[in-house]
Amino acid sequence: MGGHGRQLAPGKSEEKMRPRSKKQDDRIIGWHPVLEALEEGLELARVLIQRDNRDDRNRRLMSTLRARRIPVQRVPRERLDRITKKNHQGIIAFTSPIAFTPLEELVQQGFESGKRVFLVVLDGVTDVGNLGAIARSAECFGATGLVLQDHHAAPVNEDAVKTSSGALLRLPVARVPDVSKALRYLGTCGLKRVGMSEKAERDLLDCSTPDAGCLVLGDEERGISMESWAQCDLHVGIPMHGRTGSLNVSVAGGIALHHLIGRPSN
Repeated sequence: MGGHGRQLAPGKSEEKMRPRSKKQDDRIIGWHPVLEALEEGLELARVLIQRDNRDDRNRRLMSTLRARRIPVQRVPRERLDRITKKNHQGIIAFTSPIAFTPLEELVQQGFESGKRVFLVVLDGVTDVGNLGAIARSAECFGATGLVLQDHHAAPVNEDAVKTSSGALLRLPVARVPDVSKALRYLGTCGLKRVGMSEKAERDLLDCSTPDAGCLVLGDEERGISMESWAQCDLHVGIPMHGRTGSLNVSVAGGIALHHLIGRPSN
């Protein structure tokens, strides 16, 4: 579950979400194929660009990728060579199995659905298995959406979809560059922001279900960043009696979701 001592720079629609064939290669290799994919509006999970490639074409592409909130990694040529034996021209993109929803639209869809609005916000969760397991619990217990960081975070790929048992194909997902700013926005929308940490003094079991809210879960090792922690309205932990210091983040998230939104209403 993790504490909240990490200090990092925080950085459509549901019917469009559909699984791709498991046999389909999710890699797009070379400049022209990547540019064509962007022109066609294909959803990209991330793009790897050779570290020393900084010409005008590269700068224009970087601007486009930032505008579309597509994660980019600068990597050495050797890493690209390990991914493919083809002539990659210093760039490889990976397609996404889902379409992402803008955060504003995610909130609006939740309020218009007539259901209780409740989001799960992941602040730097990097393990694909944990991402999938959290998405599965979120969808099972009735969350209306998932918010992910677009850098230093687990990618939404076929492994994540498989681990989620397909929940990532059914649950609207937003990708944001700055989790703390996203939390600030959610607060202005009237959502109560609940941060989880084993170091929190308030017991999760003492918390009632908010009319509209979000559960914030942090990095598996370091927890929620201090910037995001400061945006939370409530700081809660799960009471434990064993000698193990903390729970896995996906287990803690499942317990919290069941308590906050998964129980039958009285």
